[in-house]
Amino acid sequence: MGASSDPTQDGSDEQQKRSEIYTYEAPWHIYAMNWSVRRDKNEFCGPLTSFDWNEAEPKRIGTSSIDTTCTIWDIEREAVDTQLIAHDKEVYDIAWGGVGVFASVSADGSVRVFDLRDKEHSTIIYESSEPDTPLVRLGWNKQDPRYMATIIMDSAKVVVLDIRFPTLPVVELQRHQASVNAIAWAPHSSCHICTAGDDSQALIWDLSSMGQPRKLLLSYGADDDDDDDDDGEEEDDEEEEEVWYDIAYLSTPNVIKEY
Repeated sequence: MGASSDPTQDGSDEQQKRSEIYTYEAPWHIYAMNWSVRRDKNEFCGPLTSFDWNEAEPKRIGTSSIDTTCTIWDIEREAVDTQLIAHDKEVYDIAWGGVGVFASVSADGSVRVFDLRDKEHSTIIYESSEPDTPLVRLGWNKQDPRYMATIIMDSAKVVVLDIRFPTLPVVELQRHQASVNAIAWAPHSSCHICTAGDDSQALIWDLSSMGQPRKLLLSYGADDDDDDDDDGEEEDDEEEEEVWYDIAYLSTPNVIKEY
């Protein structure tokens, strides 16, 4: 070990800066990273895992972190509006459901809903059936905020929830052959959701009849040249709007146009 340098040498009055390296072993492949600075304490907080923009109040975004917190930022003031200790373990995703309502999922296996009007309490909507099984992604239906969907780590199914009936899934989507890694509700429809998995498949579901068997509208394989319509039904004659999907596969973005 070498001797540490004198911070006052060469006439410098600056205090020697401290350098520390923290290692976090993520339980899945890391696709992105970011910095976060806590200006109130003038130090770095835990790495961020996800963020979501509040469409109802565009000046706000929410971020989640491995330090168990969710942070709400005011973009116009460039400041933290509030920071909540959201879970007992790392928070992996966050999603807005309204002006002051958001939800998060965590390594503690729970989906929790927060209302900024009552920052001291949260509501547990769902917990993994197996103890200590993390939930890694969350999607809140923007057209019908009664519904949200979440992904269980290393699971090939997607759990769809109705916040009016906590703890029990309203439906489980199971057609992937490997772990699901992404979900996205359609911005134009309240009953369509897209799921993507490690099986190189993106599936588009019709959930218009929650009490009936799930209808798979489209299956897109990242390795295939053509899309597959698993329903085998003829399309309606009435004119429908064009729908676009953006799916990332390895280093290539794929833009899909549905008629």
